[in-house]
Amino acid sequence: MKRLLLLNGPNLNNLGNREPETYGSATLADVESMVQEVVLSHNYELEHFQSNHEGELIDRLQQAEGNIAGVIFNPAAYTHTSVALRDAIAAITPPVVEVHISNVHKREEFRHYSMLAPVCMGQVVGFGIDGYRIATLGLIQKIESEGGA
Repeated sequence: MKRLLLLNGPNLNNLGNREPETYGSATLADVESMVQEVVLSHNYELEHFQSNHEGELIDRLQQAEGNIAGVIFNPAAYTHTSVALRDAIAAITPPVVEVHISNVHKREEFRHYSMLAPVCMGQVVGFGIDGYRIATLGLIQKIESEGGA
């Protein structure tokens, strides 16, 4: 069975408590459960991982090579700052979809640029946690259309 990785960056472990006016009341467990339903309905398996530490996210991306068909990734604040994550994504073959709960383009100017978008398959922003579902469906469609992993 094909496997997908749901990867979440810093502060996403505080979903539901952190700035609910921006991020809503759903928890990370809610996100994981929703993505799990989508993945299972398409006969895939899901791994999920969250870290507040950049190096752990890089390690997990590197471990995806040869083991994961694709990655749904909310890099959170590292989106705007991490050349290291960009390099890690560029160095692996599984496609990566970047996800953001809020519309980063309607927020502070420093959030308007993603260091990662140029090396990702796509980007989903502004749909709340439903963006994870959209990203997952798009990723599966892309993998299936290319006959990947």
